[in-house]
Amino acid sequence: QLQLVESGGGLVQPGGSLRLSCAASGFTLRYYTIGWFRQAPGKEREGVSCINSSDGRAYYADSVKGRFTISRDNAENTVYLQLNSLNPEDTAVYYCAAVRISLCVSVAIQYDYWGQGTQVTVSS
Repeated sequence: QLQLVESGGGLVQPGGSLRLSCAASGFTLRYYTIGWFRQAPGKEREGVSCINSSDGRAYYADSVKGRFTISRDNAENTVYLQLNSLNPEDTAVYYCAAVRISLCVSVAIQYDYWGQGTQVTVSS
């Protein structure tokens, strides 16, 4: 069974950091482009970051550029999202998603596999 499992969320103070993990089972993640999305209460799901399967190039939403870093560890079959300088506006459920194409896409509906999400709460 193809599955993505996120972990690493939690409660953090403004200015703090978290590292989210997206582990795959049942398929080899390196052949997939991986996107991270988030959804805050009452808001639509938005794309946060994406990493190409072909060349590892990464993309970021303007709201997180310079603060978040996406990376992949093919040996661990895992993609990470490092969250630094967090602020309350980053509070949301974070999801990873996978699609077997070479280059990033920004639209959620284009992704085939989704994790269950991990909650990130930024509050003092």
